[in-house]
Amino acid sequence: MSISPLAPAQFPDLPQIDGVTFASAAAGVKYVDRDDVMLAILAPGTTVAGVFTRSATRSAPVLDCQAKLGSDPSGPAAILVNSGNSNAFTGGLGVASVSALTTAISAATGVATDRVFTASTGVIGEPLPHDRIIDKIAELQENQQANGIADAACAIMTTDTFPKGASATIDVDGKPIKIAGIAKGSGMIAPDMATMLVYIFTDGLIQQDTLQTLIAQLNNKTFNCITVDSDTSTSDTLIIAATGASGVDVTNNAAFGDALHSVMQDLAHQVVRDGEGAMKFVTVAVTGANDDSDAHKVALSIANSPLVKTALAGEDANWGRVVMAVGKSGVQADRDRLSIRFGSITVAENGWRAPDYSEEAASAYMKGPELEIGVDLGIGTGHSTVWTCDLTHGYISINADYRS
Repeated sequence: MSISPLAPAQFPDLPQIDGVTFASAAAGVKYVDRDDVMLAILAPGTTVAGVFTRSATRSAPVLDCQAKLGSDPSGPAAILVNSGNSNAFTGGLGVASVSALTTAISAATGVATDRVFTASTGVIGEPLPHDRIIDKIAELQENQQANGIADAACAIMTTDTFPKGASATIDVDGKPIKIAGIAKGSGMIAPDMATMLVYIFTDGLIQQDTLQTLIAQLNNKTFNCITVDSDTSTSDTLIIAATGASGVDVTNNAAFGDALHSVMQDLAHQVVRDGEGAMKFVTVAVTGANDDSDAHKVALSIANSPLVKTALAGEDANWGRVVMAVGKSGVQADRDRLSIRFGSITVAENGWRAPDYSEEAASAYMKGPELEIGVDLGIGTGHSTVWTCDLTHGYISINADYRS
C-alpha cells in the first residue's frame, strides 16, 4: 500500500514522557510479519481519562474501558492495544477475551485488573484470538522502553498508510511539561464523542476529574470535527494518561490546555490526511448560522456528502453540490443570503452565482492538494470548522477488498 500523498514527511521525534514505557510485538492476530500489539506501562499515580464512541454497537474493550475510568490511581496502569481484529460484535466471547487479556497482563505486571485498559481495532464480528496476544505478554513486558512510542504507533495501524504522532512541550514554573500522542485511523471515521484509537501521554500533574473534563471539551473541537466517510466506528477510543512525573500541577493551566489542544488537532488532521484513498485535505468552514450547533450540522453535511467529495476528487468546482448539502442539512438557511467560496474565490453570493465568478480560476484552485470550502448562511453568528478529504476510487478499492 502506497503512503498517502498528504502524509507528513516523516514521523516526528516525540519526547520521552517520564513515567511511561512501551513495547510492541508481532502476535499474528491477522497480519503477518509485522507488529500488531503494543503494551504501555504507566507509573503509579498516573491519572487516566478518556472519551469513547457512543455507537449502540460499541465493542467489549470500549465498554470495559468506560467502566474503569476513575479507578484508584495509586497503583500502576497499563494500556494494551491490538490491531487486525476489533473484538466488536463478538458477544460473550468478546467479554471473555477482554477478561483473559486483563487478567494475564495483571498477573505478569502486577497492575490491578481495573487499571488495565485494552483496545482492539480491525475486522468486526470475528472472535479475537486472544491467546496469541497472551503468548506475547512476557516479551512485551521484557522489552519495555521509554523510547518505544514510535513502534507503538506502527503496531496499532490497520489500513493506515503511515503512523501518526504529535507532541508539544511547554514551560510551567520554569519546568518543561511534555505531551506526546499517537493515533490510528484511516477509514470508518465520523467520530461521535471520540475517534479511532488515540493515546496521549503527559508528565503533567492533574486530577482525573479535571483531566476528564478537559479532554472532553478539547475532543469536541478536534476529533469530533473530522470525517472521512461518515461512518462511526464501534471501537473509537481516546485515552490520555497523566503520569505526574514532572511534579508540576497543570490543573487549569491555560498553556497546558492550549498545548494539549494543538497535539489533538495535529493528530486529528493526520487521520484525515490518511483517509482511505484521500488525495485532498479539505477544510469546511461555516459561518453565519443561527448558532454553533447549526453551523456544525451544515459543515458535516457538506463534508460527508458523496457528491461534494467526488467533485473534490475530480477537481470540479461544482458549488451547486455545496448548495445541495446546505439545503439537506435540516437547519435554518435562507437561499437568498447564502454565499460560498472556494479558498479566497467567491463563487456564489446572495443566493446566486457571484457576478465576477471565474470558472477558470475556481478550476485552477481545485487542483491543489489542500482546499477550503467556505459557506456563510447570513442569518446569525454561529460558526464551525470541520476537516475532511475527497472520495476517490482508492477508497472503494480498499474497502471492497478489506476482508478478502
